Amino acid sequence: MSVDIVVPTLGESVTEATVARWLKQAGEAVAADEPIVELETDKVTVEVPAPQAGVLTDVLVAEDGTVAVGAVLGRIGEGNGAAAAPKPAPAAPAAAKPA
Repeated sequence: MSVDIVVPTLGESVTEATVARWLKQAGEAVAADEPIVELETDKVTVEVPAPQAGVLTDVLVAEDGTVAVGAVLGRIGEGNGAAAAPKPAPAAPAAAKPA
């Protein structure tokens, strides 16, 4: 089951923030309470922690995106890390040399 990563309450009068940078990428393992994304407001930069351990499965808001308090930033699913990298496509056969 996946858990949403939401924009926390940032202050009494703050209603939105900008995603400054993702500290983890989709497919990476995260520990509970590990900072995974930085949000900026006109007054402060806040690190948002992972709500649970697992794998960051979805990044829903890109860096520099504006989000409202309570908006979903991404999702964490069960697991412990990225799947094995896909095998590269086979190389094309070399062109025949002219005789």
